[in-house]
Amino acid sequence: MSGFKEPSFADRQKAAQEARQNILNKFRSQPGLDDPAVAQRRAEREAQAAERAKAKLAREAAKAEKKIREAEAAVQAAAQLAREREEAAAKEAVLEAERKAARDARYAARKKRK
Repeated sequence: MSGFKEPSFADRQKAAQEARQNILNKFRSQPGLDDPAVAQRRAEREAQAAERAKAKLAREAAKAEKKIREAEAAVQAAAQLAREREEAAAKEAVLEAERKAARDARYAARKKRK
């Protein structure tokens, strides 16, 4: 097995020039902007972007509608709670009046006995 031969400056320069030329050839071989295949791919990407935008708008509309429904449900729940509190307060007032009437009746009966 032979030993490692270090490349000379000229070899390295030649390898660098070949690498630059390969990159240039690769770039030149790519289709241009006016190529039908490139235009078709661009149109497909734009169509996909439009579909994504439409789907995003639909999702945002659904979220907004859901928030509106939740807000309406919260308002209804608050109104129901307020009605229940009013009813409870009215029942308590009626019970308090009944207790007062019973207490007054007991007091009057006690006064009558004396």
